[in-house]
Amino acid sequence: MSSIKLILASASPRRKMLLGAAGVSFEIVESRIDEVRDDGENATDFALRMAREKALSVSVRFPDAIVLAADTIVECAGQILGKPADAAAARAMLRTLSGNTHTVVTAFAIARAGAVAESMPVMSRVTFRALSPEEIAAYVATGEPLDKAGAYGIQDAGAGFILQVEGARDNVMGLPLSEVLAALRRHGIAPTREGLS
Repeated sequence: MSSIKLILASASPRRKMLLGAAGVSFEIVESRIDEVRDDGENATDFALRMAREKALSVSVRFPDAIVLAADTIVECAGQILGKPADAAAARAMLRTLSGNTHTVVTAFAIARAGAVAESMPVMSRVTFRALSPEEIAAYVATGEPLDKAGAYGIQDAGAGFILQVEGARDNVMGLPLSEVLAALRRHGIAPTREGLS
């Protein structure tokens, strides 16, 4: 099983950490796909399409490898929240999330030989407490929200905003490990050492 190379098509430090902690050996090759939502595309379809496109873009370059890609989208009150373009967008997203429950969709795709072999979305629901304007400004000033869907990280200072999580926390971080590991096993990839959790 270990003769098959796994590539993680992501620059996300959270996905790298989660997959590494699970004991899986992999290399990283960034997909460099532009994350642009199509008109009328819902959060699930957008996340799935992005995951598939990322996986395919790397798979055509490395056809003998198994390629894993993922994409995370936040949806709140009918708004789709990707990564904020700047601090003002991050503040606006956090105002939207404040005091509300939102859905986090992380879709992942597995590709080989230039074709998607498997893909699926996983959803979690996250409830924020009410945030003051000062809290939002202070958090945005750290720079932490700028590379994260929905402008927060559940594994960082943003965890203090959360009242409840329904579903897997690792899914909110950007990689639903249970589902991903099961899928990788179906394609001949298994952990090569004991994971950290």
